[in-house]
Amino acid sequence: MDVILVDDHDLVRTGIKLQLESQGGYRIVGEAASVDEALFIVGKIPADLVLLDVHLPGGNGGGGAEVIRRNQADQQAYHPKFLALSVSDAADDVVAVVRAVARGYITKSISGPDLLEAMSRVVAGDAAFSPRLAGFVLDAFGASSAEVALDDAELDRLSAREQDVMRLIARGYTYREAAAELFISVKTVETHVSAVLRKLQLSNRRELSKWAAARGIS
Repeated sequence: MDVILVDDHDLVRTGIKLQLESQGGYRIVGEAASVDEALFIVGKIPADLVLLDVHLPGGNGGGGAEVIRRNQADQQAYHPKFLALSVSDAADDVVAVVRAVARGYITKSISGPDLLEAMSRVVAGDAAFSPRLAGFVLDAFGASSAEVALDDAELDRLSAREQDVMRLIARGYTYREAAAELFISVKTVETHVSAVLRKLQLSNRRELSKWAAARGIS
């Protein structure tokens, strides 16, 4: 996976770079510390993913969201997928980068393995959010339960535990986080997710998130 790192702290970029390169299969093809540097590098260097902070100096003051918007507007530029990585867990920051077409938003408290999982999910076309941040996205873009009636027949296909797992996964929890929340094993979570996808006739977690959002489930 070719990755561009965008963060105005050298130590943060160095730490992430060491983490990724120690895993193998990851290549850092560019780094930037400001909006202006990011726009130049992201537009000129092909990459699978841009991992960027939301608070960046330069540009017009829009930070990471500005980088994404202006990159998408430039028809001559490369258009990689974007994953926000920030210390901020403010709803305004999350919604701003998602409106700008970021595929996910995770906080810097995330563990190394969960970071790698989030990156892989975004590159694969899925979404990735730290727990509870997905709720901000559902609030901003999803339908409320008052607007869309739940289909009891669909939910009745799922056991109570499968519904518990479905809600957490749809909100952006990783398998590990869902397991810890429900006091079950990661393997059990995987089994329940497979059953949920099969019963609802969905293909992946991205479709599950859309299915839940359309029904006001969170």
